[in-house]
Amino acid sequence: MSAPTTRLAPSTSPETEFFWASGADGHLRIQECRSCSALIHPPRSACRYCHGSEMGIRVVSGRATLIGFTVNHRFAAPGMPPPYIVAQVALEDDPRVRLTTNAVACAEDDLTLGMRMDVVFEEADGVWLPLFRPAEAAAVTELPADEPDAESIRRSVRPMVSTNKFEDEVALTGIGMSRIGRRLMVDPLSLTIDACRAAIDDAGLTVGDIDGLSTYPGAGSLGPFTEGGIAAVESTLGLRPTWHNGAAETFGPGGSVIAAMLAVASGLARHVLCFRTVWESTYSELVRTGRTAPAGGLPDEWFAPYGAVSAAHLLAQTAQRHFHRYGTNRETLGWIALNQRANAARTSEAIYRDPLTMDDYLGARPITTPFGLYDCDVPCDGAVAVIVSARDTAHDLAQPPVFVEAVGTQILERLDWDQSTLAHEPQVLGQAAHLWSRTTMRPDDVDVAELYDGFTFNCLSWIEALGFCDIGESKDFLDKGTNIALDGRLPLNTHGGQLSHGRTHGMGLVHEAVTQMRGHGGDRQVRDARVAVVSSGGLTPSGVMLLKADR
Repeated sequence: MSAPTTRLAPSTSPETEFFWASGADGHLRIQECRSCSALIHPPRSACRYCHGSEMGIRVVSGRATLIGFTVNHRFAAPGMPPPYIVAQVALEDDPRVRLTTNAVACAEDDLTLGMRMDVVFEEADGVWLPLFRPAEAAAVTELPADEPDAESIRRSVRPMVSTNKFEDEVALTGIGMSRIGRRLMVDPLSLTIDACRAAIDDAGLTVGDIDGLSTYPGAGSLGPFTEGGIAAVESTLGLRPTWHNGAAETFGPGGSVIAAMLAVASGLARHVLCFRTVWESTYSELVRTGRTAPAGGLPDEWFAPYGAVSAAHLLAQTAQRHFHRYGTNRETLGWIALNQRANAARTSEAIYRDPLTMDDYLGARPITTPFGLYDCDVPCDGAVAVIVSARDTAHDLAQPPVFVEAVGTQILERLDWDQSTLAHEPQVLGQAAHLWSRTTMRPDDVDVAELYDGFTFNCLSWIEALGFCDIGESKDFLDKGTNIALDGRLPLNTHGGQLSHGRTHGMGLVHEAVTQMRGHGGDRQVRDARVAVVSSGGLTPSGVMLLKADR
């Protein structure tokens, strides 16, 4: 046990304080189900395995297997100047329990996936943080298997409740986008209204025709990820909707579109306006210059004390495990980044359009290993809007309608980020399997893919999950970028994706999918494209849609 530090202490609760206090006597403690003896983490009021409610606490061995590590170079957490090592370990007592932690008393080169680690404790403001160091004469073992694995997930998809699909009752009829840029220094709500008006005009509708509103994540203390939600837009446009929806716990950042489909198919609305606004670039500048305070809210207690303050820290370790298990490498991810940049060069509003080479990609500054600068999407300011209409109105409107063949939304993986799927981005395998259960189409029917690329690895995960190559075969599929080019087998993120066009949180991908299905892509149009798949999210609950052209 070491002396107290100045790192960020977790915010404890009555349910978790036993965990954070347990290191005072040098012993790690984990919640236990007294009915089936399973270890449960994070602590919950019931057992996810046997559904029992009699919970206790068990002193565990403090031994674990190293299942991931990433060297952080970019982010500076309180009391933790970079570089530092964020790690994940699986407890030997029950490998289903994983802890995010720091690897200490070692250098990066001392670490090997599968090696045994021992717990040590560090005090921070009266709580005891479990850290892990390599065990003496540490043996190396296989990593734990995913539970469930990809094949089990496919078998676990719930069958369709009815052969009548809500997807058959709707169409995407209007799209709009505001200016997209870096540090635009404008009111984010003005960007939202610009995008909404553009979508309404695109569909040939009037403001008075809009009877539904849908957005992600809605209002709240969300800093640069909201313009004020439903209330702000309704107050500005005076829409008087019969249905509205604004929430973060939906089918990914583009999930507002799927939610709108349900409202339209049920008859509660005829034309739902869906919108998404981000203004990260301006917000960062305002914080930097002291003109606004950072967003409130407590950091996640299981990650922030270890400096795991970005989704990058979790996904970097997932990518590392994919490398370890399947032989993929940084060049595999690089082909995705290069493809997106080549497509952005054909897109006038994309933020980054300059040529990118593999040497540029591999030589870029590290963010958190194995991710470098070009593995990460581009924070920007911008808004996107999409209109979901009743199908029977579609042919009376201004643009060729885009129809919906199927959606995938089922959760089949753990939602706790560090307890979930090991070698693919969590919340991708289940939703992809659910999509194909709702259609007779298959991956070979898809002409263009717009797949969520907050990081290059997100995109790789969706490619494998959706069956465009077998699980673990993306290294060959992505080699040289030929398959994912505009004239390839699976044209990918045709406007440049979030990696080069800008981080519009999934809705920009929907906008581009509709553009491709209409045949309006200009220099980047995929020839004869009639079927598109578009995904949104991962880590958090996600969604995926299969769209088809009316031509």
